Amino acid sequence: MQLGINLGYWGAGMDADNLAVAQEADRLGYAVCWAAEAYGSDAATVLSWVAAQTERIDVGSAIFQIPARQPAMTAMTAATLDSLSHGRFRLGLGVSGPQVSEGWYGVKFDKPLARTREYVEIVRKAMTRERLSYDGAHWTLPLPGGPGKPLKLTVHPEREHIPLYIAAIGPKNLEQTGEIADGALLIFPSAAHLEETTIKYLRAGREKAGKTLEGFDVHPTLPLALGEDKDVATLADTFRPYTALYVGGMGSAKQNFYNQLAQRMGFEAAAAEVQEKYLAGDKQGAAAAIPHDLIDQTTLLGSVDRIADRMKEYAAAGVTSLSLAPAGFTLDERIAALRAGAQALELSGLA
Repeated sequence: MQLGINLGYWGAGMDADNLAVAQEADRLGYAVCWAAEAYGSDAATVLSWVAAQTERIDVGSAIFQIPARQPAMTAMTAATLDSLSHGRFRLGLGVSGPQVSEGWYGVKFDKPLARTREYVEIVRKAMTRERLSYDGAHWTLPLPGGPGKPLKLTVHPEREHIPLYIAAIGPKNLEQTGEIADGALLIFPSAAHLEETTIKYLRAGREKAGKTLEGFDVHPTLPLALGEDKDVATLADTFRPYTALYVGGMGSAKQNFYNQLAQRMGFEAAAAEVQEKYLAGDKQGAAAAIPHDLIDQTTLLGSVDRIADRMKEYAAAGVTSLSLAPAGFTLDERIAALRAGAQALELSGLA
């Protein structure tokens, strides 16, 4: 199992610390550093900045939002980042959600699976440096009847094949991800429920493409809080607002992928209560309604020994890479959590 680091969204008040965390992850031998985007900082700029100040660690988009960019532009960005980083870029894509897609980008959130499939096909074709033409339901290149002509990418990526990941949660998206991508970016994964909520759908997609899960990167992000095992309940409480945001407020009452995932993990009643309170403006009540077991199952909490045991559970469930979001109020605490992750991996025997 490889370890990664997820810096999350830039601009949250820890930017200088985030660079130091990325540099320490590079020194410790972490495999990849991911950055996110929503409607604040963009991931491409952050990744170029991190890549310029690290040496070995890959940099990856988790995610580039599909409604934010034309697919050819994403191919340009991917090729440029791969070239500037000397072959250290991983391309993560995702459709975002209806609020961001329609409210921020003005792009209708419809047929996300079909749009993602076409998008990936165009990006892959563009990065082969073939002349780009495409006739799909959502994109037509060049536009018919006009002056446009098929063009080809002028930048040479460092590698012939840049790893392509898709952020996936729902069953249909997971199946398609297994079919068309090199890896899946996951959030809120429970090792105990991974087969029925995730792996079986990825496997079905791989089979549809005539492949197996061999070589496919099942890659979740997990928050990590280091402490004594007797304090696990207290450590879990630090993630209540984070979990409540996703389960309760990330999306609408009818369309919240994270809430649906919590339900598939057996937390139906709690998921409904959290969402009701969060959308009514009672964020504290929503956080208090999150079951401890939901947090404990979807984070890494406690001592290095306990974290190592949890890593083994994830590996046994089918996880091939694990990115950490180290918690802490200070840079020293986050660095300590980062080092604990590396120690736990070594102790688990999975390194």
